[in-house]
Amino acid sequence: MSGALDGLVIADFGRVLAGPYATMLLADLGAEVVKVERPGFGDDTRHWGPPWVGEESSYFLGVNRNKKSIALDLYSEEGLVSARELVARADVVVENFMPGTMDRVGLGYDEISKKHPGMVYCSVTGFGGHNDLAGYDLLIQAVGGLMSITGPDTETPTKVGVAVVDVITGLHAALGIMAALRHRDRTGEGQRVEVNLLSSLLSALTNQSSGYVAAGAIPKAMGNRHPSIAPYEVFQTKDRPLVLAVGNDKQFAQLSTIIGNPDLAADPRYTTNTARVANRDTLFSSISTALADNTADHWFELLSAGRVPCGPLNDMAEAIALAEQLGLDPVVSIADPRRSGAVRQVANPIRLSATPATYRTAPPRLGEDNQA
Repeated sequence: MSGALDGLVIADFGRVLAGPYATMLLADLGAEVVKVERPGFGDDTRHWGPPWVGEESSYFLGVNRNKKSIALDLYSEEGLVSARELVARADVVVENFMPGTMDRVGLGYDEISKKHPGMVYCSVTGFGGHNDLAGYDLLIQAVGGLMSITGPDTETPTKVGVAVVDVITGLHAALGIMAALRHRDRTGEGQRVEVNLLSSLLSALTNQSSGYVAAGAIPKAMGNRHPSIAPYEVFQTKDRPLVLAVGNDKQFAQLSTIIGNPDLAADPRYTTNTARVANRDTLFSSISTALADNTADHWFELLSAGRVPCGPLNDMAEAIALAEQLGLDPVVSIADPRRSGAVRQVANPIRLSATPATYRTAPPRLGEDNQA
């Protein structure tokens, strides 16, 4: 079955996560992605472990399937010749070096676009193309405000447990590339796509950043609570924690009935979401008392049947199991004779009815496609 992006060639100079995540998504949809790596070392994430799969980093394996790997020294004439040949046949270039690096080796946008005016050239930076500050996810979470609203309280700034800013930036990069390709299809003109981690995070903070920009409200860490919705947090049951994510008055009335306290929905302190937010402490106490009588799975079954959004706090194994139970097919196995069997991967979440994602090749060994 052909992919939606069959025939599209991407010269991928991206490293670590944001760039490689974007190009993997496009590769899953059919694009030919040629990953350029440093000879003898490769992408930094090849060395980021544990966990290891044999001698390979699961980090690297998780964002580099469906790609070819070539090892090129961009500071040598031979390497540059090969890089220019690759760029010449590509539709898209993706890079996330420090600003100015690609210009210094003769592969910057200004030079490339003169020779290839139809080129879509995507640059991923930490703080924008005119700032030479190094951008790592933890750093951006700190300076971009995310850690100030994450954690149990205002005294304990906490990072999210995954490099979420890199992932969000990778998604923005993929979307920008597709928009630029759509423009090129209509006009024949390429263009430069620029995304940076800080701007991506500020956009992704949505209601929190909008609350400041539009209303001057500076959000603070509230643990697992929501600044604008209640009840929307973690409650302890008889055996383990349960999340309630009640988004409207109808759901709250259902919750009150199912937990055996229908009077809550009629209490003036809780009749509207605004009132519940203002009285969240007493509401939390009442709900906690009711939920303590039974297990998380018991409440999950009853409340879900009543259309009340809820769920237990799962670890990664339980999360994958839930997705499998729901028929989401979250894991794929890619046959790979190089590794004596198959490589298990988290599936691409985009579902296309006519041109679905495909899993053609496992993540490449460093430089294995140089000769090809």
